[in-house]
Amino acid sequence: MARTTIAVTAAALLAAAALGLAPHQARAAAATSVSSSSATPAGASSQLRFFDIPGSGGITLKGNVFSPGGARPGQRFPLIVLPTSWGVPQIEYAAQAERLADSGYVVVSYTSRGFWLSGGRIEVAGPPDTADVSAVIDWALATTAADPAHIGLGGVSYGAGISLLAAARDPRIKAVVALSGWADIIESIYSGRTQHLQAAGLLGAAGHLTGRPGPELDGILTDFLGSNLEREPRMIEWGKQRSASEKVDAINANGAAIMLGNAWGDTIFPPNQYAAFFERLTGPKRLELRPGDHATAEGTGLLGLPNDTWTNAHRWFDRYLKGEANGVDTEAPVQLKSRSDNGYEGYRDWKSVGAGGTEKLALGDSEHVFANVDSGANGGVVLLSSVLDQFVKAPPVASIPLLPRAFAAVWQSGRYDEDRRIRGTARLHTTVTPTEESGTFVAYLYDVGPLGLGKLVSNAPYTFHGRTPGRSFGVDLDLFSTAYDVPAGHRLALVVDTVDPLYIEHNPTGAQLTFSSPRTDPSYVSVPLREQ
Repeated sequence: MARTTIAVTAAALLAAAALGLAPHQARAAAATSVSSSSATPAGASSQLRFFDIPGSGGITLKGNVFSPGGARPGQRFPLIVLPTSWGVPQIEYAAQAERLADSGYVVVSYTSRGFWLSGGRIEVAGPPDTADVSAVIDWALATTAADPAHIGLGGVSYGAGISLLAAARDPRIKAVVALSGWADIIESIYSGRTQHLQAAGLLGAAGHLTGRPGPELDGILTDFLGSNLEREPRMIEWGKQRSASEKVDAINANGAAIMLGNAWGDTIFPPNQYAAFFERLTGPKRLELRPGDHATAEGTGLLGLPNDTWTNAHRWFDRYLKGEANGVDTEAPVQLKSRSDNGYEGYRDWKSVGAGGTEKLALGDSEHVFANVDSGANGGVVLLSSVLDQFVKAPPVASIPLLPRAFAAVWQSGRYDEDRRIRGTARLHTTVTPTEESGTFVAYLYDVGPLGLGKLVSNAPYTFHGRTPGRSFGVDLDLFSTAYDVPAGHRLALVVDTVDPLYIEHNPTGAQLTFSSPRTDPSYVSVPLREQ
């Protein structure tokens, strides 16, 4: 099939998904593009065919298969299975699947259960989804020229989460590429015991628009967005069942080579949870982190454009499914690209990322803030703000001198004489005294220029319940990991307020918070730095 035809087909279906067309409308929109491929001579390049694939529990999954062109009878090829992202139809990976097939793979992609024309209900990477992966592998081995000894799995976002969980279930899987996914769904959308409102709302809306959520998912979303604390243990248990971090022992025992990729500004699945999961893997592994938001680091590759993430994904599959000595296994396992420049940095593990030591910003002055008012400091907009940072170096900003001190606590460092290369996870340690038993605050780390304009370096929310009003308690909060260079002449500022559109806040009307620094337990922000 001509590569331009694949790109047009992918664009048609992805555009249909974005515009909210019904599944049958989307398929009709792409039908002309698909049929036009018949002009390509047989065997000249990879071949695309659409199939109804039996999933687990008797449902049908809509899928497609790219096969190498000109295969000899009886010839076998490594198999790669690609479950689709949340709300995206089966043609999502067409451009990359064609390239993989051209290089000698059988590639099967399918629409995840509950979405578009695939059967079943949306299970959010539950056991039926991982059983689907095994069923698709079974079908591919029986129907295509796939080699049972060389099976890989991969995907973006939802497909990445399913892939990691399937690697714990099915020992036939030898290599996984999981891009912009999650290993811990609780730490992804409920970090700091705070609901990530825009992320969860976006996923819920997209699920109803493009698929069929089951009653369990609807109930979980209702309890989650409604802050039903009585159901919190059930929600957490539900999330653990869908988190590869809870199954890391099985993944290690099965021995699949795992490549993880994510963006520093991913507003749906922040990078901290991927880094923690990476450290626990014992087999061949690789972690790549770049500027961007959810799925934007690899997004251009889905359209067939040059893309570092997908280039390395192909190298990963070639090494661990074909045995090619391409050097990907001899490179530093952790590959980072700073938000401030275009070069890559290699590290032997995640602990080495901040090996230059930590710089502590002392939070010596006691600060008192009134809740329920947005001070103007915030983490931006889901799927937008970090994209601006990725492409035009324009993260969310705030004028630090103009932030209203009644609603925002502010501490600043002195001006730096030389660059500060922040790498890894900044941590806040402070003492909080509330006037109510529940509350929420959000911490922001800013790079402040000479005119007082602060560019967001990182942030994270924190929520508490069941505290005694007027009684102080200590807080340790990890901000979202990042790689950011603070120029000489700038300073760092920590800002804390109580309202951010990204998150649900739990401050009763009239609530107040005091942030103090007791002499016996001083408050600070520790900032990890790269070795010079």
